[in-house]
Amino acid sequence: MTDLDPALLDDHHLAAWLASRAGDRLLEVRAEGLEGRALKDAGDLAAHELLMALLARHRPGDAVLSEEGRDDLARLTAERVWIVDPLDGTREFSEPPREDWAVHVALWERGALVAGAVAQPAFGETFSTAAPPQVPPSSAARPRIAVSRTRPPAFVEALAADLDAELVAMGSAGVKVISVVRDVTDAYVHAGGQYEWDNAAPVAVARAAGLHCSRIDGSELVYNQRDVSLPDLVVCRPELAERILGFVREHGVG
Repeated sequence: MTDLDPALLDDHHLAAWLASRAGDRLLEVRAEGLEGRALKDAGDLAAHELLMALLARHRPGDAVLSEEGRDDLARLTAERVWIVDPLDGTREFSEPPREDWAVHVALWERGALVAGAVAQPAFGETFSTAAPPQVPPSSAARPRIAVSRTRPPAFVEALAADLDAELVAMGSAGVKVISVVRDVTDAYVHAGGQYEWDNAAPVAVARAAGLHCSRIDGSELVYNQRDVSLPDLVVCRPELAERILGFVREHGVG
């Protein structure tokens, strides 16, 4: 992936190439011997600067919304906006040899996500809309729900009891979404606060793989908004969607 000529890539392949390049850079930073806050800050900055430089070179007419950058509201009138999280799961990145951190690169165009990629550099793989993943049948006897290892929503324990499900804690929102794609889990349910860059690229990939993606009340996930808060989502196998959304309708998330 990193040896491709980006000038020849369509948006799907460019997203995958960008995420992979940023992932390679993060592995280099991780190998420099930094620790703690210094490692977190170095990773955030290195991946952000690389992605911004590459997008400026290869898609100079497009707007960019990055977690690590200044929010230029000119994006609100742009037809194309790249939504990126240069390092999702900064805490996990700073705890070698943890693998549950990621790079997110998504493209929003005229009201919808049209391309996306999630690189898991420590895992050695990039998942993207260039080659939508095929989700295998669930290998588990009971549903598995991915939750935050540091901020799991309290209501998810009740949801798990209702579904007779197992909770699986992990870092990075992107890793949790891709865990559903990979049949590591069957659903990711979150209601503790996120932003557009936390889930745009993972949702693009999950949708391309045929998974259900929505807000926790079942409404559509909408991107490139003035307020970039997007605090909750459900990504799951289609057969679990109504059971999860029905539980939320009946019991709420309080």
